[in-house]
Amino acid sequence: MKALVCKNGQISIQERPYPKLESSKDAIVKVTYSSICTSDLHIIKGFVPRANDDIVLGHEFVGEIVETGSDVKLQVGDRVSANCITFCGQCYFCKRGFINNCENGGWELGCRIDGCQAEFVRVPYADMGLTKIPSNVDDKKALFVGDILASGYFGVELCGVKNDDSVAVIGAGPVGLCSMHCARLFTDKKIIAVDIDEARLNYAKDNGYADVVVNPQKDDVLEFIKSETFGRGADNVIEAAGTKESFELAWRIARPNSVVAVVAMYEEPMTLPLPEMYGKNLIFKTGGVDAVHSEKLLELISKGKICTDFLITKEFEFDEIIRAYKCFENREGNCFKFVIRN
Repeated sequence: MKALVCKNGQISIQERPYPKLESSKDAIVKVTYSSICTSDLHIIKGFVPRANDDIVLGHEFVGEIVETGSDVKLQVGDRVSANCITFCGQCYFCKRGFINNCENGGWELGCRIDGCQAEFVRVPYADMGLTKIPSNVDDKKALFVGDILASGYFGVELCGVKNDDSVAVIGAGPVGLCSMHCARLFTDKKIIAVDIDEARLNYAKDNGYADVVVNPQKDDVLEFIKSETFGRGADNVIEAAGTKESFELAWRIARPNSVVAVVAMYEEPMTLPLPEMYGKNLIFKTGGVDAVHSEKLLELISKGKICTDFLITKEFEFDEIIRAYKCFENREGNCFKFVIRN
């Protein structure tokens, strides 16, 4: 089968063997759509130390089950959305809902084991990592459930957003937009988008994901947010940009005694300047996406309360995937997400 392989920091389309079941809890999925994530670029550039070399990339996908192990409850023929995290459902962390810290899994697909940018993919712990797609939801609408949408929802969940809360989201890319979108489920108060990309800010505002927007390269963000929040600062801050500047901005714009949720990935260590922060009494919550709400998110999509296909900027055929990676890395056409169609 055709697969996109990363070896020595280079990607190429190669012929790989059809995946085989390795456990009674595995399933083999025929991939219909996959997407390219910034974290895939991080692997290529060597920013993910735990990633194996000579690996098939990709972890965000939908498809159809074509083979299952004897202990899998899902059925051959089921259309499924994949969770980007592999988790067993039985260990200490899984039983407490912290699937990102699964003792038997974690970020495996496209990192430690072959991923989804191929014709077929093996999914361990299939009943945990795959969710059946409702009949009224097409594949593309379900594509982002197990990663980008889950990350956005996770940021809102970490903050504990409630009605009457203001929410500032730093980064108006795919995760940030999903955070804004999900925040609407919990509050009818002000959602503020912060980004240096004017086109993305305009998109967020024009499409109703943010009520107001601000560009740090043009305005004093702290003063702007104070003016929008009765001088207090944002009740909740979600950091989805992943730069040194955005990390510092996150704690500066948060009101005292609030939560800063960091869902971005960084390419270098960040520092908390505790003397400057003293007295703000902030709570920082960080981590990779604990995508435990796939069934709930698919139900919300099915009911029309969430829609994420707006993130699809362009579709590519699988044979065009290397060009798609280059376009995505260069953010051609102000892209949000590029989708690979098998």
